[in-house]
Amino acid sequence: MMKVGVIMGGISSEREISLQSGNSIIENIDKNKYEAVPIVIDKKEDIVTKVKGIDFALLALHGQFGEDGTVQSVLQTLGIPYSGCGPLSSAACMDKDVTKSLLKAAEIRTAPWINVKSVEEIDYKKIDEMGYPVVVKPTHGGSSVATFIIKDKSGIEEAVKAGFEWDTEVMIEKFIKGNEITCPILAGEMFPVIAIKPSAEFEFFDFTAKYKDGGASEVVVELEENLHKEVEKMALATYKALKCSVYSRVDMIVTKEGVPYVLEVNTLPGMTKNSLFPKSAAGRNISFSGLLDLIIQESLKENK
Repeated sequence: MMKVGVIMGGISSEREISLQSGNSIIENIDKNKYEAVPIVIDKKEDIVTKVKGIDFALLALHGQFGEDGTVQSVLQTLGIPYSGCGPLSSAACMDKDVTKSLLKAAEIRTAPWINVKSVEEIDYKKIDEMGYPVVVKPTHGGSSVATFIIKDKSGIEEAVKAGFEWDTEVMIEKFIKGNEITCPILAGEMFPVIAIKPSAEFEFFDFTAKYKDGGASEVVVELEENLHKEVEKMALATYKALKCSVYSRVDMIVTKEGVPYVLEVNTLPGMTKNSLFPKSAAGRNISFSGLLDLIIQESLKENK
């Protein structure tokens, strides 16, 4: 029986979410096929010392250490096959500035932005050109930690400083008003699209809305045919431009005029009962354990 190490925990701000994902995977993995071993990462070197003896690493890490390609590089060096995207793609998707630069180069629609490494670098003229409101967020963050919608110049500096408490770079991006959708892709194929409608008290899909039961209603949606075609084309082009493999989640916002913009790409989407990928798979009648099986099988093909 294949020994699957479920790698969770880690050292990022998203450690708790990762532990939830990991436990959820262990609960739902097909026990007739796999022997699941929980591997909790508490410090960086654990990724080398604790993985000995496993046949496959199923990554349930989130945030900087798990999603930025570091863990993938270590596992590759150790010769242990792992789930999901490789080191290059993981790093490119973790850095939202790099993600958006690659999208722009591939002519895939994404909101205008600037990226700063210090408060002194804030270019108010460029922000005026983009137009308010803008979203200020850490360039490498995930789970909408320290993300603010700023309506005029007076709030920018404070929001940027708050971003620097989490990261070395901060992104200022034009706020696109619309409905958030997420497009899960597995093995180069788009799964059912999910619309995210935050409940009234949440202005956008933030950290609490993401992980609180009832914080946002996420439903599998059938988009109007032409919009569906455009979204699918953009999602698959994004997956390709960022060199993703096995599975990823492309998040978009669709304006009321029906114009989609790519927000970001998540290379290790959450795997808790509230997570979007399992919900989308359910829209195809694929159970959680069936989804995990597909991810493992696809990863083994890629990792050869």
